Amino acid sequence: MKNIFIVLLLVCSGTAVSQQADSIHVTTDSLYIASIEKQKGRAKIMHAEPLYIDLIRDLGARKGEREWNFGTGIVDNNTYDVYQALIEYEWAPLNRLGVEVELPFTFTPSSSWQKQVNKLNSLKLAAQYTALVHEPSKTSVAVGYLHEFELPAFHAYGKTALLAGHTLSPFFIAAKRFGSNWHGLLYTGPIWQYHASSKHWHRSGQYNLSSHYMLPGTRNFIGVEVNASSTKQDLDVTIRPQMRLSISDNLLIGIVAGIPVKRENQRLSSFARIIYEPGHKHRQ
Repeated sequence: MKNIFIVLLLVCSGTAVSQQADSIHVTTDSLYIASIEKQKGRAKIMHAEPLYIDLIRDLGARKGEREWNFGTGIVDNNTYDVYQALIEYEWAPLNRLGVEVELPFTFTPSSSWQKQVNKLNSLKLAAQYTALVHEPSKTSVAVGYLHEFELPAFHAYGKTALLAGHTLSPFFIAAKRFGSNWHGLLYTGPIWQYHASSKHWHRSGQYNLSSHYMLPGTRNFIGVEVNASSTKQDLDVTIRPQMRLSISDNLLIGIVAGIPVKRENQRLSSFARIIYEPGHKHRQ
């Protein structure tokens, strides 16, 4: 009987400790989420933002929020490697309205491809408006538009037209948080590309799904993006496992790996993003 009593005491103690730990996690999450969502201003729901196809601004953005992004990556093609870099600035001039300017670059060390690939790809301008913030269901819905003024390779400057084409990309976003830690997001829309040299329009569609688990009481997360691009002839799908780490109140680092489902033109890729938020802080 004495042994049985000791066993029961240990089980009850373990259960109590487990319940206390769960209670601490729930309290920590509740306080952290409230610190973001209950600030003075319009209603806003905290969602995990994917790292590769990122949003123009947080869903439900509040006026005055802003952010710098610096990205770099490498794509392993079948016959050569391509290095990527980007500089991006986004801000919210009005509640729920995000605006973005981005400069994406492409470089390659391969001499046989150097003149064709080394370039500032385009000037990207985009806007995003959060049309719905539904707090009871923890759901946000947004619409937006991205326009790229495509540019020629560096070696062609002064020899050809300044604009190589245009990319028109309206998009739709729906995001939902499940409980305190699980996040899901859909980013989709058509893409029209105009090539100035051939005066030809090319149409495709993009379907980007992401799911993330945010660690309790932090902005750190692990998750995955599935990026799909479709035309009448083909469907390309890339799976991108990823993680984000908070270094300080306003500095985060994101790391992404790219795994194509079909290795037709590309093999593995990697991408890293540094996110700096001047002027507004979040609790860690």
